[in-house]
Amino acid sequence: MAETLSAPEELQLVVFRLAKEEFAVEVGQVQEIIPLQDITRLPRAPHFIKGILNLRGKILPVIDLTERLGVPPTPTDSQRIVITNLEDQQVGMIVDSVTEVLRLPAGAVEPPPPMIAEVSGAYLRGVARPGDRMLILIDLSKVLSTEDVEALAAPETASQSANG
Repeated sequence: MAETLSAPEELQLVVFRLAKEEFAVEVGQVQEIIPLQDITRLPRAPHFIKGILNLRGKILPVIDLTERLGVPPTPTDSQRIVITNLEDQQVGMIVDSVTEVLRLPAGAVEPPPPMIAEVSGAYLRGVARPGDRMLILIDLSKVLSTEDVEALAAPETASQSANG
């Protein structure tokens, strides 16, 4: 009988680019990937919050992952919005491009060096080296601080109180 579930020692990763670097997140953190769309700007939002997006009738905050992670922006025609769920709220994250879905043995992921882990915060999960490439694994749920998530929820709360 064929096994339908992937073995726990295997990781499925969505690989994307920010500037010239490759990053990856576990497939389970990604709900969908959509082309870059018109984003409505929000007044007084933190610099990395680009605004809100109407996705099939649901309003989602959108952040620019390059600005959040301090990577130099390099806008391209292949920019995408990765839709993820952070603390029970859907959030879109702009990336330069999504390149592939990759399967790796869990053993191929090394923890970040301690000095790098301290500087990069809790969002850095590790580094994978498939072939001659280097992928930086991040945890999207930890890219934003609690205060950031509260700021993202604020537009939704404000629109509910204005309508209610």
